[in-house]
Amino acid sequence: MRLSILLLIICLIISPALNAKQLAITFDDAPRKADGYFDGPTRAKTLIENLEKHNISQVVFFSTTQFLDQEGLERMRLYDKAGHIIGNHTHSHPNFLETELSTYQDEFLQAHQLLQQFDNFKRYFRFPYLREGETVEKRNGMRNLLKENKYQNAYITLNNYDWYIEELFQKALKEDKPVNLQKLAEMYVDVLMKSINYYDQMAIKHLGRSPKHILLLHETDISALFIGDLVQHLRQEGWEIISIENAYEDPIAEYQLLQPLKYNPGRVGEIALSKGQKKGLWHYTLDEPYLEKRFQQEVLLLSKQ
Repeated sequence: MRLSILLLIICLIISPALNAKQLAITFDDAPRKADGYFDGPTRAKTLIENLEKHNISQVVFFSTTQFLDQEGLERMRLYDKAGHIIGNHTHSHPNFLETELSTYQDEFLQAHQLLQQFDNFKRYFRFPYLREGETVEKRNGMRNLLKENKYQNAYITLNNYDWYIEELFQKALKEDKPVNLQKLAEMYVDVLMKSINYYDQMAIKHLGRSPKHILLLHETDISALFIGDLVQHLRQEGWEIISIENAYEDPIAEYQLLQPLKYNPGRVGEIALSKGQKKGLWHYTLDEPYLEKRFQQEVLLLSKQ
C-alpha cells in the first residue's frame, strides 16, 4: 500500500515536468527590410517595448550582417542595449542548396567577425531557410566549422510562415488596401498557435514528452505589433517563455539526423522523420495559398464592412 502511494506521488511530480509547455522566442533576419508600416528604428523600439510590457526579458535576434549600415546598426544596437542576444545568421542569407561549402563557410565567418561588436553577441548559428546541407560533405563541413568555433546549432522546433503574413500585410499597404489590424492580430495568433500546438503534439508522439521548444519568428512589423498578443495567448494556454540557454539544455539539442536533408522542417520534424513519419512534417498553415486566402477573407474583406 505504501509503495503504491509512493509511486503515485512520484508520478504526480514527474508528469507535469514531462508535459510542461516551454518555449524560447527567436527572431530571424535582423535587421530585416523596413520601409512599410514602420521604419527600422520604430519597428525595433515597438518590438522592444512590447517584449518589456509582457515581461519577456530576453529573446534572440539572428543577424544577417550585410544590412549593418547606419540604420541597421542603430536597430541592432537597440536590441543589444535592451539585453537581447544577437546570433549569427550568415552575412547575406545564402541558400545552402545553391551555395558551395567554402562560400557558405566564408559567409558564416564574415558574420562572426562583424557581430563581435555587440555586447550580447553569443555563439548561436541559425541556418538560413533551416537548410543544413543536402550532402554529407556540406552538412559535415558546417557541423565541423560550428564545432571548431564553439557554436551551438540554433535549430528550431516550432516552424511557421509568419514571414509570408508580413509580405501580405506590406503588399496590402502599398496597394492602399484597407487592413483591419485587429483581425490581422487574430489571424497571426491563430495561425501561429495552430502550428505551435501541432509540433508540440508531434514531439509528444515521438518523444513521449514536450521538449523545451524554440519558436521561429522573423524581425517584422507584425512581430513588433502582435508579439504581445501571441505571448498573452501562449500563457493563457499554459506555455512558459524561457531563455534560449534553457531551451538548448534539452537533450534533443544533441540529436543529429543521420541522413542529409534538402529541406529541413525543424528538430521535431527531424526526429519524427527518423521515427518513420513521412507525411505532415510541415503543418498545413505553412502554405502560401492558405495564408493568402485567410488574409483576403479575414483581414481585407472584413475591414470593408
